[in-house]
Amino acid sequence: MEGDTTVNDSKDDGIDGTERYYLVREDILPEAVVKTMQAKELLANGQAKTVHEAVEAVGISRSAFYKYKDGIHPLSRLERERLVTVSMDLEHRSGILSRVLAVIAGLEGNVLTIHQTIPLQGRANVVLSIDTSQMGNHNSARLMDVIRHQDGVRKALLIGQGS
Repeated sequence: MEGDTTVNDSKDDGIDGTERYYLVREDILPEAVVKTMQAKELLANGQAKTVHEAVEAVGISRSAFYKYKDGIHPLSRLERERLVTVSMDLEHRSGILSRVLAVIAGLEGNVLTIHQTIPLQGRANVVLSIDTSQMGNHNSARLMDVIRHQDGVRKALLIGQGS
């Protein structure tokens, strides 16, 4: 799907006011939208240091760039951004949560949020939100398997997944 993009035109919201998205082949997009994406890529990979440099390199105006920049994203990026929510029951012993976090980091997961209850009857519930987009070949099933096999993890469930 190289070259596929999503475009959001907030002026064309749905009847209920929610944003609508479309999968559009690059060759039918207006030139300014395609060039905006090219300018964003130059900025993201460091080939352009400023918006001025980026828009000059691709041949669009700054106003066109700012008009479209928040409404176009590469499809491949959207597919890679994956969030999972994991609920765990951990034994109330020193270092268990730290070891679980280290395992997640070792798999290239990025913990976004942590919510931990007060330990009751020797166990605490911990809910983690994890960005798995950089995990490569390590998928959610592998992540859950590794977490479940950590010492002190009594239960681990994948309770949410999406982007």
